[in-house]
Amino acid sequence: MENSLKVVVVEQDRDRAIAIVDALNDACACDVLVIGDASALARQIAAHQPDIVLIDIDNPTRDMMEEMTLASGPLERPVAMFVSGNADGLAEAAVEAGVSAYVVDGLEPGRLKPVMDTAIARFSMVRQMREELAETRRALEERKVIDRAKGLLMKAKGIDEEAAYALLRKTAMNQGRRVADVAEALVTAAGLLG
Repeated sequence: MENSLKVVVVEQDRDRAIAIVDALNDACACDVLVIGDASALARQIAAHQPDIVLIDIDNPTRDMMEEMTLASGPLERPVAMFVSGNADGLAEAAVEAGVSAYVVDGLEPGRLKPVMDTAIARFSMVRQMREELAETRRALEERKVIDRAKGLLMKAKGIDEEAAYALLRKTAMNQGRRVADVAEALVTAAGLLG
């Protein structure tokens, strides 16, 4: 059994909202909530914690994009935006705001499911890339700290780099800690001692 998606639809026109909800119910197992008033959009979306947000708007403005940056929680959920026409620079602003799919020529109920699937897939891919980037940055920072700690040990004990790393590793194993944690403690202590 497929899990039900929590979908928030931002649509001011009541008839269009009904058509969108009907199309979503036909296309997938969805729990749909319609937001008709876009004021305080970020707060309204956050209150419902949806899996995906669909926004149907004729002509988005820069202010709307700023609100989207808050509303989309770019790291939290995919957002698909459907617009009537292509205004200069708004597609780029939408992507910067965290929009996963920016569809020109409005929302067609028959295209909802493929656009949602694409937005979710793109969001997942971007999230994975962000996580990998954060992990790479963390590993690089740890590497720098370990190198500093090795340098301190080499200078203080008159040993070579390999022996300094072996000493860090042995200390980490004896204490049940990671090498990076032991190195951080050594660098911090050295900084305190002068």
